[in-house]
Amino acid sequence: MRVCRVGLVGAGGVAQRHARVLASFDDVEVVAVADVTPEAASALAAQHGGRSCADVAELLATGPDAVYVCVPPFAHGPAEEAVLAAGVPMFVEKPVAVDLDTAERIAERVARSGLRTAVGHHWRYLTVLDEARQLLADRPVRMVSGAWLDKVPPVAWWSRRDRSGGPVVEQAAHVLDLIRVLAGEVTEVTAYGNGTPPPVDGADIDSVTTAALRFADGAVGTLSAACVLGWKHRAGVEILADGLALALTEDGLTIRDADGERHIPADPEAARVAVDRAFVDAVRGIGDDIRVPYAEALATQRLALAVADSARTGATVRLAAPTAPAVLSAGVTVDA
Repeated sequence: MRVCRVGLVGAGGVAQRHARVLASFDDVEVVAVADVTPEAASALAAQHGGRSCADVAELLATGPDAVYVCVPPFAHGPAEEAVLAAGVPMFVEKPVAVDLDTAERIAERVARSGLRTAVGHHWRYLTVLDEARQLLADRPVRMVSGAWLDKVPPVAWWSRRDRSGGPVVEQAAHVLDLIRVLAGEVTEVTAYGNGTPPPVDGADIDSVTTAALRFADGAVGTLSAACVLGWKHRAGVEILADGLALALTEDGLTIRDADGERHIPADPEAARVAVDRAFVDAVRGIGDDIRVPYAEALATQRLALAVADSARTGATVRLAAPTAPAVLSAGVTVDA
């Protein structure tokens, strides 16, 4: 395959970002865009020389080599099913769904199809992540602190629980994904939401959420999520191990140990490019660096929803030990 022909389902801000990155590759052609708002699809398609399509079926009829599904959380499911039924490799933006049933259903179909998939957890491509993992390789993690403290994004669906899943699912999923990479799997979650929505019309999400986490390897941790500010205040993970403290954000890694403190900068834009480059290379058969296939993203989705469910119900949620990707049980129980 000399050129990878890509179709985009969705024409919002995230789809526009992917389109810009993809169009910058000399081996990619954006051939089609579909969106529920025809004007948005037309504008994005015209910008990159592609065709505006009325729906996913029309987009698939253009014969893309790969499809990006960049839709709001509540809209996931039908597009993925259509792409998989057509036998086309698929990139899905996070979160992969607003609920677990949809994500489990798509994961099962992905496993049966054997198709290439990737999910947009681009933090996995931060260059400093490998440095952090190397530093932790011979030191057990003792404590984890994750946070995403931000504002309400300017889209109407975001402040509705049934549309976005709330801040933990829609925003803090990046942080939870990093927590899994650096500290292993979480087995137990107890979370609390404040019960007060942000001051946005129609909002029904908690404006702040905090959770206690217990890990399979014995570590403990917390997650904090908030959308009460007018700016992005902090998003990242802090890790404590014996004689070592790490703080990782999109902008870099701060290390404190017996040798003192040092900071290694990171480039979040490079990570956003790298996640697309890795998927395109895999589709073209010239690379194999997809770090978050759909089955891996499902594990992060389970954790995010465990936090959200615990905050909603007031109950502790226990997650089953990780299973092989082909085993697709929900793996979640709730204790009253």
